[in-house]
Amino acid sequence: MPNQRVIDDPVAIRAMAHPLRLKLRELVGREGSVTAAQAARELGVSQALASHHLRQLAKYGFVEQAPAADNRERPWRITFTSYSWEPTVATSTAADLLEQLVAQRALDQLADWQRRRADDDAVWRDNTGLGQSLLYLTADEMVELRRGLDALIEPLVARRPIGDPAALPAGARPVDLTIVCTPLVPTTSGG
Repeated sequence: MPNQRVIDDPVAIRAMAHPLRLKLRELVGREGSVTAAQAARELGVSQALASHHLRQLAKYGFVEQAPAADNRERPWRITFTSYSWEPTVATSTAADLLEQLVAQRALDQLADWQRRRADDDAVWRDNTGLGQSLLYLTADEMVELRRGLDALIEPLVARRPIGDPAALPAGARPVDLTIVCTPLVPTTSGG
């Protein structure tokens, strides 16, 4: 399974830009494979709704059918572990919506972590959460930063294949890493 997919089809971006589909894809990725019934129980939705949205994700290549123990089961698995998109004139409206949903999902997960953080191990408490930096970058430096972040993350993704519990060391936990880089409007003085 490839680790990264760049989504350049506006219809596929629009298909992913749905809160339940984002949750389903994350769940399938975390579990390795799930059936619609398992997804419905985990996410608190009907099996029919989970099945419909899994089929929509499959239609655009975000998930696929996984091998099943018997013909009654229809498990799904993800087709790649990380995804990104490059907004173009053709994709900008769909990409804007998807970016807003991904950012909101990250904020929701941060709020959930903040509720649980005090009860967790100090290493997790001290090294997770939110960080923020204000940088002055040229366009070329922004490209370099993005490539550098990808280069740091990619080996970690490759080292822990999705759906392979044997690849997880003791104590490994799922971690959501959402990177938001936004150029700001300069002040009147140029700062």
